[in-house]
Amino acid sequence: MADLNVKISNLKLKNPVMTASGTFGYGLEFQDFVPLNQIGGIIVKGTTLNPRQGNDYPRMVETPKGMLNCVGLQNKGVDYFVEHIYPEVSKIDTNIIVNVSGNSPDTYAEAAERLNGLEHVPAIELNISCPNVKEGGMSFGVTCSGAASVVREVRKRYNKTLIVKLSPNVTDIASIARTCEAEGADAVSLINTLMGMSIDIEKRAHRLSIRTGGLSGPAVKPVAVRMVYDVAHAVKIPVIGLGGISTAADAIEFLMAGATAIQIGTANFVDPQVTMKVRDGISDWLDTHGCNSVTEIIGCVD
Repeated sequence: MADLNVKISNLKLKNPVMTASGTFGYGLEFQDFVPLNQIGGIIVKGTTLNPRQGNDYPRMVETPKGMLNCVGLQNKGVDYFVEHIYPEVSKIDTNIIVNVSGNSPDTYAEAAERLNGLEHVPAIELNISCPNVKEGGMSFGVTCSGAASVVREVRKRYNKTLIVKLSPNVTDIASIARTCEAEGADAVSLINTLMGMSIDIEKRAHRLSIRTGGLSGPAVKPVAVRMVYDVAHAVKIPVIGLGGISTAADAIEFLMAGATAIQIGTANFVDPQVTMKVRDGISDWLDTHGCNSVTEIIGCVD
């Protein structure tokens, strides 16, 4: 059986399959369906310094080969996570990574700092690319200067593995990735959702409460693979690929494009056991093709 272990900076993953923030709750919600300790890493739902109500309903719309969402980072804040969620998720024998968002460099950094001392949270993922939060979110991720301001401030106050999640709604994602690397990011993850819109032609109205939302699912996969390939060739830090992955073949495509690990998102809503199916499928493919380790195929396509 092929070795599935990979490393993201100082983070050791027992396999390259992770869950994407916002699609797997805190992991605990899936414990009846998936052996959580067999997932490479769980990225818990987006967490902010202060509680957020999120956007009004409707927040989700199904699209051909995907979905639009504008949930808006609804959560109870970082202190609630530390006091009430962490004691439970810390019992899971895998990497628990908190997705952190904010509306200023300082709010990102303060939330990150409050997570710094948690023994069983070895990394955070900075969401500088969320397209649903008017007062922050995506605005930091669409320019090099905006990305730099957040990563620089967080790096001053957070000393564990720092992953930065990038927006695809840009003209040159590789430049933004290089900026994050220069400011101290240990890895980048991409892509977050693509901005989209859906209109009800009978009601002559928007289907989402805030008009636009983030498109995810199989429809975005070719865009995501291309961007992962571009970024993997532009930076020296590890790249985590996501966007439309629902099968082992999808995951292998990202790995060959240069991703060290992958995240599964929207597919979790369709099949709560998809993470294990993808992990097993990668293992089977490697064995069938005579590979001793998953690292043999990472970035193998030039």
